[in-house]
Amino acid sequence: MSAPRATRTTALPAGAWWLWALGLATAASRTTDPLLLGLLVGVAGHVVAARRTEAPWARSYGAFVKLGLVVIAVRLVFAFFLGSPIPGTHTLVTLPEVPLPDWAKGVRIGGRVTAEGMVFALYDGLKLATLLICVGAANALAHPARLLKSLPGALYEVGVAVVVAMTFAPNLVADVQRLRAARRLRGRPDRGLPALLQVGMPVLEGALERSVALAAAMDARGYGRSADVPRAVRHTTSVLTLGGLLGVCAGTYGLLGEGGGYGLPLLLAGLAAALGGLWLGGRRSVRSRYRPERWGVRAWLVAGSGIAVATLMIWANSYAPTALHPPAVPLTAPVLPLWPAVSVLVGLLPASVAPLPPGGDRADRTASRGRGRAVDVDPRAKEPTP
Repeated sequence: MSAPRATRTTALPAGAWWLWALGLATAASRTTDPLLLGLLVGVAGHVVAARRTEAPWARSYGAFVKLGLVVIAVRLVFAFFLGSPIPGTHTLVTLPEVPLPDWAKGVRIGGRVTAEGMVFALYDGLKLATLLICVGAANALAHPARLLKSLPGALYEVGVAVVVAMTFAPNLVADVQRLRAARRLRGRPDRGLPALLQVGMPVLEGALERSVALAAAMDARGYGRSADVPRAVRHTTSVLTLGGLLGVCAGTYGLLGEGGGYGLPLLLAGLAAALGGLWLGGRRSVRSRYRPERWGVRAWLVAGSGIAVATLMIWANSYAPTALHPPAVPLTAPVLPLWPAVSVLVGLLPASVAPLPPGGDRADRTASRGRGRAVDVDPRAKEPTP
């Protein structure tokens, strides 16, 4: 089906994008194969390039990619100087080892650096970087503030705190880009440590001003105020919520361990109790909903594609664990497993079913600007002179 332009009514809910991104992140947590992790990064990047808007917070994806590269570099540096728990026979270099006291057994600084240990560190850092990039894709495709419309009333205050924390990075990136552009327009350098130090103070000042404005807006909208609820309802809410969370933990442990047949029933009972507690807890919230998020077919397809990728990867981890976790000892070249790779490609579905950004893609905008110049110039050239 052809994707329409995203408007106020056809835009996907933020929860759909986050479920899709969390599905990709779950799949990344189930493998250390660098080819599969690179495929997951490629899928996330393609969807972001196809469906990202021109909003300032949508430009944070590049910052998350750079952060992932920093994570890989830090992991390799730690493995190089502090050693790796993986034994190896291929020695790359031998560093001077610093003697440590007896209470620091198991920790070393320097010593023999092996190729097997560095490869293991590379796989581990790449997995963490892929998780960060998947979260960055969700930040670039859906504004976190829109998640508040989908949260139950009992989690509204917690959701506001989480959203404020998660919007810090996109707003910080937007402020840095704006200030660097202003410095370029004034003929001042925008790269290097001196430029970064000069940009840091205006960024900090903008963050403080935004915090004060946010606090004033939250106070004006009655944030933190609650309605009077009978004591019996409050106690019932606490018991259901706490008991439901304990049931979810016990059921998850039963499913992952040797729980026999009680894992799934206990998990479902815990989810039901927790949802009931959240529903009762929502009665204390006095906030109103304005234009609540509506889930259509496209939203379910986007969210379902991410869930499908996670489910298929978990299933592949059960029947082909060696294919998803290439060993570092002995050193072997990673191989791209066929069916897990096909399951990852399911995550490309949002690139074709999600609504197009309001401004279109870059090629369309460039072509439209070119057509606009032609339309503006040619008719005037053909106008008769009075």
